[in-house]
Amino acid sequence: MNISFTKKQEEYISEQVQSGEYQNNSEVIRDALRLHSIYREKVIRDLRMEIEKSWDGPDSQRSMQEIIASKRKA
Repeated sequence: MNISFTKKQEEYISEQVQSGEYQNNSEVIRDALRLHSIYREKVIRDLRMEIEKSWDGPDSQRSMQEIIASKRKA
Protein backbone atom coordinates (compact mmCIF):
# COMPACT_ATOMS: atom_id res chain seq x y z
CA MET A 1 0.00 0.00 0.00
CA ASN A 2 1.33 3.40 -0.95
CA ILE A 3 0.27 6.46 1.00
CA SER A 4 1.16 10.06 0.18
CA PHE A 5 1.55 12.68 2.90
CA THR A 6 2.01 16.41 2.77
CA LYS A 7 5.37 17.78 3.89
CA LYS A 8 3.77 19.02 7.10
CA GLN A 9 2.31 15.57 7.84
CA GLU A 10 5.67 13.91 7.18
CA GLU A 11 7.34 16.34 9.58
CA TYR A 12 4.73 15.63 12.24
CA ILE A 13 5.21 11.88 11.89
CA SER A 14 8.99 12.25 12.12
CA GLU A 15 8.67 14.47 15.20
CA GLN A 16 6.53 11.85 16.91
CA VAL A 17 9.12 9.13 16.25
CA GLN A 18 11.97 11.41 17.34
CA SER A 19 10.13 12.15 20.61
CA GLY A 20 10.60 8.49 21.53
CA GLU A 21 6.88 7.88 21.98
CA TYR A 22 6.80 5.71 18.85
CA GLN A 23 9.32 3.23 17.49
CA ASN A 24 8.66 4.03 13.83
CA ASN A 25 6.40 5.79 11.32
CA SER A 26 4.03 2.83 11.11
CA GLU A 27 3.25 3.05 14.83
CA VAL A 28 2.33 6.73 14.44
CA ILE A 29 -0.03 5.94 11.55
CA ARG A 30 -1.60 2.96 13.33
CA ASP A 31 -2.24 5.11 16.40
CA ALA A 32 -3.72 7.89 14.25
CA LEU A 33 -6.06 5.39 12.56
CA ARG A 34 -7.08 3.93 15.93
CA LEU A 35 -7.90 7.39 17.28
CA HIS A 36 -9.74 8.30 14.07
CA SER A 37 -11.86 5.18 14.42
CA ILE A 38 -12.73 6.03 18.04
CA TYR A 39 -13.57 9.62 17.09
CA ARG A 40 -15.70 8.55 14.13
CA GLU A 41 -17.65 6.02 16.20
CA LYS A 42 -18.34 8.73 18.79
CA VAL A 43 -19.55 11.21 16.17
CA ILE A 44 -21.88 8.61 14.65
CA ARG A 45 -23.16 7.56 18.10
CA ASP A 46 -23.79 11.21 19.06
CA LEU A 47 -25.63 11.88 15.79
CA ARG A 48 -27.83 8.83 16.29
CA MET A 49 -28.68 9.99 19.80
CA GLU A 50 -29.67 13.44 18.50
CA ILE A 51 -31.79 11.89 15.75
CA GLU A 52 -33.55 9.66 18.30
CA LYS A 53 -34.22 12.67 20.54
CA SER A 54 -35.75 14.48 17.57
CA TRP A 55 -37.97 11.54 16.67
CA ASP A 56 -39.14 11.23 20.27
CA GLY A 57 -39.63 15.00 20.72
CA PRO A 58 -42.63 17.14 19.89
CA ASP A 59 -43.48 17.97 16.30
CA SER A 60 -42.29 21.35 15.06
CA GLN A 61 -44.90 24.00 14.44
CA ARG A 62 -42.74 25.48 11.64
CA SER A 63 -43.16 24.59 7.99
CA MET A 64 -40.31 23.08 5.98
CA GLN A 65 -39.94 26.39 4.12
CA GLU A 66 -39.58 28.26 7.43
CA ILE A 67 -36.92 25.86 8.65
CA ILE A 68 -34.96 26.13 5.39
CA ALA A 69 -35.25 29.92 5.41
CA SER A 70 -33.93 30.09 8.98
CA LYS A 71 -30.87 28.02 8.01
CA ARG A 72 -30.11 30.33 5.07
CA LYS A 73 -30.04 33.33 7.40
CA ALA A 74 -27.57 31.66 9.77
